Amino acid sequence: MGKAQRDKGKRGELQWRDECRKHGYNAQRGSQSNGAVIADVIGLPGIHIECKFVERLNLRAAMEQSENDAKDGEIPIVAHKSNRKPWLVTMNSEDFFKLYKAWGEQL
Repeated sequence: MGKAQRDKGKRGELQWRDECRKHGYNAQRGSQSNGAVIADVIGLPGIHIECKFVERLNLRAAMEQSENDAKDGEIPIVAHKSNRKPWLVTMNSEDFFKLYKAWGEQL
């Protein structure tokens, strides 16, 4: 991966961090060190975030990466956007329905 791609990825992670902060979460970029697997953005407990800032995304591959990197009990998601478009969040349907059910029980 070239420097331009790394820089764009970093910009995307910072933008997603800011999106999370806008909604009241103390999000930070995850730090990659010593080969440890950590989410691209941390600060949403129970969620493993794979962040993608690209025009063309292999969503299945990105979701598989999030699923493979998530720790037990974490919900894997992919936060993704392209230029001049809003952020989207992708998750598997089982996790979606767990969250939806929990949300519905609070109504």
